[in-house]
Amino acid sequence: MTRTRKGPQPVSQSLLLLAAVILLFAPGTLLAQSCSLCYTQAAASTARFIQALRSGILILMVPPLFMSIGFTVLAYRRRNTFHSPE
Repeated sequence: MTRTRKGPQPVSQSLLLLAAVILLFAPGTLLAQSCSLCYTQAAASTARFIQALRSGILILMVPPLFMSIGFTVLAYRRRNTFHSPE
């Protein structure tokens, strides 16, 4: 008895169209939520504090960015590991 291996199922066009419509009609506040306390603190602060806030945001973005790139490269390099003939 041999088992056949099924590949990934194709995504239907109607599902993609539904996702596009949902994103199109989603309010902007859903995509860019912000804390009102953080907003008022940043608006009432000095230029030095705003610059520190901007650099802090960049510093917090760098490690996840490199981790995502690393995982993508690792997955790309090992993409055929399980499909290689024995």
